Amino acid sequence: MTRTALPRALLVVLAAAGFMGAVLLVDGSLPRKSVPGLDLGRGGPNAADPNPEAAEQAELVQERQAAYEAALLTGTAGRALPILGTPAAGWAGEQVVDPTVDDWEPAIAADPNDPYVYALTTRYGVPEPCKGDCPSPVIELVVSSDNGATWSPARPLCACKGKGQFDPIIEVVPDTGDVYALFMIEFNVVFTKSTDHGQTWSAPVPTWGNAAWNDKPVLAMSNDGRDVFTSWNGPTGGDPWVAQSHDFGETWSQVKVINSKRYYFAFGADVANDGTVYFSESGLTYTASGKGGKVYGPIEHHVFVSRDNGATWVDRLVATVQPGIPCVAAGCTTDFYAGHTALSVDGAGNVVVLYDGATADGGLQRIYARHSSDRGVTWSLPAQLSATGEQAETPAVVSTGSGDVRAWYYQTSGGANVDAWNIWYRRSTDGGSTWSAPLRISDATSGAAYKTAAGFLEVYGDYGEIAITSEGKTIAIWGEGISYTGPGGVWFNRER
Repeated sequence: MTRTALPRALLVVLAAAGFMGAVLLVDGSLPRKSVPGLDLGRGGPNAADPNPEAAEQAELVQERQAAYEAALLTGTAGRALPILGTPAAGWAGEQVVDPTVDDWEPAIAADPNDPYVYALTTRYGVPEPCKGDCPSPVIELVVSSDNGATWSPARPLCACKGKGQFDPIIEVVPDTGDVYALFMIEFNVVFTKSTDHGQTWSAPVPTWGNAAWNDKPVLAMSNDGRDVFTSWNGPTGGDPWVAQSHDFGETWSQVKVINSKRYYFAFGADVANDGTVYFSESGLTYTASGKGGKVYGPIEHHVFVSRDNGATWVDRLVATVQPGIPCVAAGCTTDFYAGHTALSVDGAGNVVVLYDGATADGGLQRIYARHSSDRGVTWSLPAQLSATGEQAETPAVVSTGSGDVRAWYYQTSGGANVDAWNIWYRRSTDGGSTWSAPLRISDATSGAAYKTAAGFLEVYGDYGEIAITSEGKTIAIWGEGISYTGPGGVWFNRER
């Protein structure tokens, strides 16, 4: 992005052409760890404790780099074209973070009290951006000081020394405006923070203790920023772990929340005003060890709750769904569309969780919402947000005030015969009981090889977020691509 306002006729990359139930409550408590981590042995994946995603990630990095370089050689990447389209009613119009690079899996956070907005992207195709041991991809930061109207140039968070950076998460501490971030260096999650609106960042702090590897982090903190919580899956077969700090992220302890034969993915996290901590996570079962296999059987969507500042945790099984249609885009794993959640808590302590899933194995997935007004003890019946007859996945949600909930999700046109994907936005003013009509906010109809009048060709990454600015406006960010392998880009839209 440039520092000047981004016009509607924005320039964008022309990538290489091509195409790819009832609520069940389960209680359980674990004591808090008094020492950081368990005695699992430090280091990368090994034969005794392999990370099933490591080989997949390494292969994807190579494939994505090769696809981007091929697009550059053919002159179909880095070429500027205007974005066309009519902005959604009340919105400024869809824009791209950077038209010249291959971005995916973004994160966004807004300061509730000041006009700062922060966005992170996972950037491929940038050789040694930190002038050191920092291969592609690298996490890049852009900052807006006017609620998303204009943006700073991108710059890397140069905490490297590994085989790339992945899975960025960013949040703003409500009381102070400090910015907290997580990302992976290879397969270890680190924490860093900024107290000057993203100009400088602290040295990265390991969150994993003695865990051999960790993946798919999420982040939440108390209003003053003292108590910080992250959940990631870890070295005991993909079980869910919680790492926590009670000194503003300086030191961390870890605990495995449950023992399970499932592989868990954390996608939602929040801390209520009363200090209750929530994580929403999906438990999947595979035909082979870990994520490389095919998903089978039901998918479980859980919410893990702590009402004593992380000392003990309660497991709430909120929904059981079936795996939907497999992803068949170039380079895609069959489980890519399955097993996503999102969670937020409003100022009154009401919790909303969104999740995807099908009613029959191999069917079309839908997006559902459930809410709780008793700190996650009981949950409402599901409200369907996405359209019947279309595939939907990867929701994002944010809440404010008392009952003001805003959400987006990916949804196809064409059902199982996918013609295109779009981002659809809905809002609730009663805590998730009822919702506004869906509004398409991926409203650019051209400008890249993956853009058409009907939408974009493929979901690009399973991260994306939504935030509320200090003006009370919604801002959302997501990835779009030509295939799972790419190239693609990170796009955003904001309310006027």
